[in-house]
Amino acid sequence: MAIRRSPLRRSLLRRSAALAAATTAALVLTACGGDSTPPSRSAHSGHGTTASAAPSSGRTGHNAQDVTFAQQMIPHHRQAVAMAGLAPTRARSQQVKDLAARIEKAQDPEIATMTGWLKAWGASVPEADASGRADMPGMDHSGHSGPGHSAASMPAMPAMPGMMSDAEMSGLEKMSGDVFDRAFLRMMIGHHEGALDMARTEQAKGAYGPATALAKSIVVSQSAEIAGMRKMLGER
Repeated sequence: MAIRRSPLRRSLLRRSAALAAATTAALVLTACGGDSTPPSRSAHSGHGTTASAAPSSGRTGHNAQDVTFAQQMIPHHRQAVAMAGLAPTRARSQQVKDLAARIEKAQDPEIATMTGWLKAWGASVPEADASGRADMPGMDHSGHSGPGHSAASMPAMPAMPGMMSDAEMSGLEKMSGDVFDRAFLRMMIGHHEGALDMARTEQAKGAYGPATALAKSIVVSQSAEIAGMRKMLGER
């Protein structure tokens, strides 16, 4: 026997079913919302982690010593190249001529490399000078100035260790033959020894990897050249 339901009862059943469905949907949305993180917060958290993990520029970049090394070694190299340029027409010894050629070949590219570093760092590049004695940006002249004297009032002095004075360079230009060979070797030994001092300082205090590597290369190559020049002079 079929049970007949009144219209009122059927309406109540439909309302109850709709209410149950709405409640279920609300519970599902609440659960999903509780497990998720708003996009804006998760994005910023990701950037924060990346920024803190990235090395700072101080660890991978350069420092003031690297700038000083390049700014001083450029004119130092230029003077060595200028001295070497005198050998083909003035030296008598083929050994001296060969040494001069090696010096030019090695130091010209190093000048270009260090110039590139300074430009990339936004630092001043020394102006080209035949003797390499141009004043350097930021160079401390206090050691040359006594009480009541400014650096500008002091006589011209070599700017870096081992640099030749204008008078020494002029004197070398006027020499030839055996006299030139001996003077060139003695002057270049002193010049190289100054470069070693500068390079060792860079090795100890520099931060830029390519600069400290160049300094190490200078120490090795120029130490060997000093030994060779002393042998040519008959020194032990």
